Amino acid sequence: MAHAKFPAEVVTPEGAVFSDEIEMLSTRTTVGTIGILARHSPLLAMLEPTELRLYRSETEIVRFAQAEGYMQFQDNRALVLVEEAIAPEALDRPAIETKLGEARAAAESADEGSERRARAERDIKRYEAFLAVKS
Repeated sequence: MAHAKFPAEVVTPEGAVFSDEIEMLSTRTTVGTIGILARHSPLLAMLEPTELRLYRSETEIVRFAQAEGYMQFQDNRALVLVEEAIAPEALDRPAIETKLGEARAAAESADEGSERRARAERDIKRYEAFLAVKS
């Protein structure tokens, strides 16, 4: 069944990676997975690394490996602001595995409660999510 469409934009620090009308947006917030349809209540959410899915239709889905960030839904428009949004086919598995290993080593060597440890733990979550999207 077709749903009403709404404009959505995905933006990283390097610029927009997606801007089009979609029927549904699916992602993960800090409190769980969420699906957004047209006319959703206004929302501001912190995003976790995951697979971002933008449904142009039931059969046409645009996918990204999404890093942490924020999503706003207001006035029937979605804005996703994330550190990274990478198409699955552009992900480099060996490079991500290397970065994941480096992040794990950094977390192990960092002091508990330190900013260095928190940053390494964020990187671990990101790279694990990216590998799951690449699978």
